[in-house]
Amino acid sequence: MTDKPKRIAFQGEPGANSQMACQEALPELEPIACPTFEAAFGAVEEGRADLAMIPIENSVSGRIADIHHLLPESGLYIIGEHFFRVHHQLMAPRGATLDGLKTVHSQLPALGQCRKLIAELGLTPVAAADTAGSARYVAERNDLTEAALATSLAAELYGLDVLRADVEDAGHNTTRFVIMSPTPKDAPAGPEPVLTSFVFQVRNVPAALYKAMGGFATNGVNMTKLESYQLDGSFNATQFYADIEGHPSDRLVRLALEELEFFSAHLKILGIYPAHSYRLQHKRKQTDS
Repeated sequence: MTDKPKRIAFQGEPGANSQMACQEALPELEPIACPTFEAAFGAVEEGRADLAMIPIENSVSGRIADIHHLLPESGLYIIGEHFFRVHHQLMAPRGATLDGLKTVHSQLPALGQCRKLIAELGLTPVAAADTAGSARYVAERNDLTEAALATSLAAELYGLDVLRADVEDAGHNTTRFVIMSPTPKDAPAGPEPVLTSFVFQVRNVPAALYKAMGGFATNGVNMTKLESYQLDGSFNATQFYADIEGHPSDRLVRLALEELEFFSAHLKILGIYPAHSYRLQHKRKQTDS
């Protein structure tokens, strides 16, 4: 990897929300479209991209499927996070009208995030693999009864008219992305807010998870995220993904992680990186209210 990254991989077709997140967070880098998350990770591992922008959760839809399985096995490290405000545009071929629409194509989460509009217009939703891919499909078909839910960038790229802008149901519709690198770039310890992300598996002993989590409570370390998922299709092997506030070199964080490691069969740090300003602003709003 060069000293200055030049390319960043994302999952999706040109015009996807992930591409817009790349351009918003790191406008100096060239976005590289990849058909799958595995392909995005592979682009970095093979040197075709320097970084990857990977969505991990959405404020409406929850966690992104399969990501927690793929992150620990990717061989990459989290070096940053970015919160991207999602806006869905209803688009169709030029000449189409709202009254003439019958179907709307998009990724399943996007369809679910625009239920009110779909019901209002009486459209039949058609699930697809990708929002931008849906825009491309509708453009290629050039059927004035078919629309897509995608980004403004997709409408521009594929020559579609936006018939209704910003049609998402929730005003807080935001996706959290993590920026992945082939080499770790740990944020320094200090006064600036830092997040530490890791995965772990608890030992097969009674109350292991309760005891493992106890160190964070007793040491006053805030855990902002904890999710579990099954490994290799087993109902007995569970892995946990967690985000905590603080740096492992901080005394209280170090003590909490030592206690976690004692009760864990496996612990892997995925990244130590600066907290995004969106997170801090959101916390202030909650405090003020």
